[in-house]
Amino acid sequence: MSDDVRPGTVGRGLPLKGADLTVTSKEFTENIVLGQIMGLVFKAAGATVIDKTNIQGTIGAREAVRTGTADGMYEYTGTGWITHLGHVEPIPDPRRQWAAVRDADRRNGIVWLPQSRLNNTYALALNAANERKYRVRTLSDVAALLKKDPGAVTLCVENEFATRNDGLPGMARAYGMSVPSGNVRRMTGGVVYTETAKGASCTFGEVFTTDGRIKAMGLTVLADDRHFFPNYNAAPEINARSIARHPQIAEVLAPVTAALDNAVAQKLNAEVDVKGQDPHQVAKEWLLREGFIKEGGG
Repeated sequence: MSDDVRPGTVGRGLPLKGADLTVTSKEFTENIVLGQIMGLVFKAAGATVIDKTNIQGTIGAREAVRTGTADGMYEYTGTGWITHLGHVEPIPDPRRQWAAVRDADRRNGIVWLPQSRLNNTYALALNAANERKYRVRTLSDVAALLKKDPGAVTLCVENEFATRNDGLPGMARAYGMSVPSGNVRRMTGGVVYTETAKGASCTFGEVFTTDGRIKAMGLTVLADDRHFFPNYNAAPEINARSIARHPQIAEVLAPVTAALDNAVAQKLNAEVDVKGQDPHQVAKEWLLREGFIKEGGG
């Protein structure tokens, strides 16, 4: 990263001066923005930073951190627990989920720093007209509506959500929903949002809770009142050897991670996905607005 940045409220005294650090991320908007945030914070704290964000696939980014090809990234606790560590059942309490991942992943040479409130998990959403029409607020309300009026519950979902145990099949079991196959329409992620906003071909759509299109398209997210969906809180995932060499990484990232929540993520994601801005610039402007870093060296 060639940005000319210096400490704001983080990185004072340049605790990472002399460090050569590589940051990575997966290929979707939010994770790229988080990777840029991490890199810019390291840069402001004095490190020389190599940007290897936007790696295709969850496994590729994870392996980069595990092997030391990259020093760190923001990963999600649910992904760590289920995808990387091979567990089937998520832990409902977000703090316990993070602690379990942290403890289990030590053997893989990975250190999980404290998590954010940003929880990028699955949800169902609907537009304002359908919300007024059906008066549903929770997934239990959807289950009740399905029993009362099966034709009212039509779903737009991605192929992956339609088949994952932490997606539609598991949700249906948890809430006692018997959704007719003809009521489920599969499509790509972007089309799910537009069709849900229209509200004609489907009443409910699968969304990610931190997606900027939720607010931009006027969608309402239904509460997962039985806490079925796993917690996917974003947290710094750091190579153990890297943090042993540079333990200051933890203190530099802590306040920034603490400031991340779903509202922040939705806003930053929308600036990229709705307004077409560059993820690096979106990350930098947020850090500057929050006072975490400042422009210019010296």
